[in-house]
Amino acid sequence: MFKKILIANRGEIACRVAATARRMAIKTVAVYSDADAGAKHVGYCDEAVHIGGSAPKDSYLRWERIIEAAKATGAEAIHPGYGFLSENEEFAQACSDAGLVFIGPPPSAIKAMGLKAESKQLMEKAGVPLVPGYHGSDQSPTLLKREADRIGYPVLIKASAGGGGKGMRAVDKSEDFDAALASCKREAINSFGDDAVLVEKYAQRPRHIEIQVFGDTHGNYVYLFERDCSVQRRHQKVLEEAPAPGMTEAMRKQMGEAALAAARAVNYVGAGTVEFIVEQRADGSMNFFFMEMNTRLQVEHPVTEAITGLDLVEWQLLVASGQKLPLAQDQLRINGHAIEARICAENPDNNFLPATGTLHLYQKPDCTSFERGAVRVDDGVREGDAISPFYDSMVAKLIVHGRTREEALARLDEALAQTRIVGLNTNVQFLRYVVRSPSFAQANLDTALIPRESAVLFKQEPVGLVMAAASAIARTLLDEKSREGTDPFSRRDGWRSHGVNVRRFEFEFQGEPAKAELTYLHDGALHVTVGDVSGPLVFSASPKGIDLQFSGQRMTAAVYRQGEVDHVFTARGATHITVIDLLEHAGHGPAEGGRLTAPMPGKVVSFAVKAGDKVSKGQALAVMEAMKMEHTIAAPADGTVLEILYAPGDQVAEGAELLKIEV
Repeated sequence: MFKKILIANRGEIACRVAATARRMAIKTVAVYSDADAGAKHVGYCDEAVHIGGSAPKDSYLRWERIIEAAKATGAEAIHPGYGFLSENEEFAQACSDAGLVFIGPPPSAIKAMGLKAESKQLMEKAGVPLVPGYHGSDQSPTLLKREADRIGYPVLIKASAGGGGKGMRAVDKSEDFDAALASCKREAINSFGDDAVLVEKYAQRPRHIEIQVFGDTHGNYVYLFERDCSVQRRHQKVLEEAPAPGMTEAMRKQMGEAALAAARAVNYVGAGTVEFIVEQRADGSMNFFFMEMNTRLQVEHPVTEAITGLDLVEWQLLVASGQKLPLAQDQLRINGHAIEARICAENPDNNFLPATGTLHLYQKPDCTSFERGAVRVDDGVREGDAISPFYDSMVAKLIVHGRTREEALARLDEALAQTRIVGLNTNVQFLRYVVRSPSFAQANLDTALIPRESAVLFKQEPVGLVMAAASAIARTLLDEKSREGTDPFSRRDGWRSHGVNVRRFEFEFQGEPAKAELTYLHDGALHVTVGDVSGPLVFSASPKGIDLQFSGQRMTAAVYRQGEVDHVFTARGATHITVIDLLEHAGHGPAEGGRLTAPMPGKVVSFAVKAGDKVSKGQALAVMEAMKMEHTIAAPADGTVLEILYAPGDQVAEGAELLKIEV
């Protein structure tokens, strides 16, 4: 077994690999960029080497520097994690040439499966079923569109060298194909250095089910059952679970054997995932087609670990060191049900726009071992860390395990309720909505689940103005009481020798102004009016936050104040409310209209308009690239473009004004 390995990655996967290595008494070397100098994975490993600038192309994609770091520190092997160089055959070959073990498949297998078009042809020869489509080398836009028209809409354009939802577009009609193709190719060249694409039939009511496979250098292969990854946004996974709901033993075996046929076709070694599109027929039966093979460990591997009781990183290390697979196929068993939720820095109500910022508050749920069947969190951040625009928006992975799917669902909702993040937008509340949605709860799964359930997933308010305002008032009064002195003149309970004291509050909630009145009564009671709701307010501090009773409602709220904003976390959900300081805001008028600003730091890709153009509300005006994805900037109202303030290729800061519109 290796004595020391280098982990050529960052964030949660670097910490994940290091944890298993530590348990196996293997020393670890981290690599880091300028932006990651103080990152969690740097301190978690035994050693760390700086390899370059913040952008991936200046650090985590500079494989020559990574190999130099491995040799300088005496590492015997390199674990690539996922993303970055994990599926780069040149890097795998360079490791071998340098006398280092690449903890992954041989370069030939990565190459064979790395280009989607060529891999489809290989799978066809191996007898693995394929989705109808065009996988040829002729990449002329005219031919690609003609092939899409022949296949029939809807179709899916996919970057041939891609993965993770990047360089992928669904197209519903012929007239939208050219624009989708251009965007797809831009994203593909930026993410993978290759703009070749393939075009496939977009299956109706498709499920995304993948098979975890493992091979060793002794010719042994096993599949570790399946994961259902159908719940997606922007073609990227949101929730993954194992085993797949509704999977029969016969179909599991059929898909598992097809996955092993794919692995054997390329003499695969190590951990890999064969992904299938599963078509759900009207009669309830399912048919599956090969989509791609990911020649690396997957983000969602923990759910497989949960139901099998195995450590897949340990298996990777064993196989890479030349040992045989620890178990044969007939020794593998499924135990219970596991679900993983990806917690990301993003705004689901704004088309999942990625967010940057500092984790001013980062509280995780209570975690216990899977032996007792509970909760696990994989992350690469700590409270106080910043989520930068240079890398993926994922903050953490929350994994739960239960004896049944229903138990796992309940455990996941509870764990999400205990997850509290302040400092930037996240999808935690959105994930709770998905978990409780009728489709997910009833395992009515397909890749259109999120748009289908949009009425209960987006722009929801779990707490409401009345209880949010009551929570903010209670928090204010508790803060004031904590600052009271011993003399009667420092009391802040609103007592008056005659009459009653009325105190006014102003808020902003869900983008709308709101007011409340607090009346201090002679008997010490408090009476609050919020809009049309009025009644006594009773509250007290508790270990879990503030216990509140108001307007016939009772709840416990944990309230975290950041500047003027109170972040309110309750069992029913989370919200935030701005407490307005009237003196500070005096004299400020409404926000200036007609301005379009960058929603995050990034690069301007293109403008679709020029000065003098008339535009309509919702019209696409510009495209930005940030966090490895393209984002469209749309007109907020009808108007005329006055001025374009940047050029394509320019780097811009968050909040930078991109163009001016007269509305």
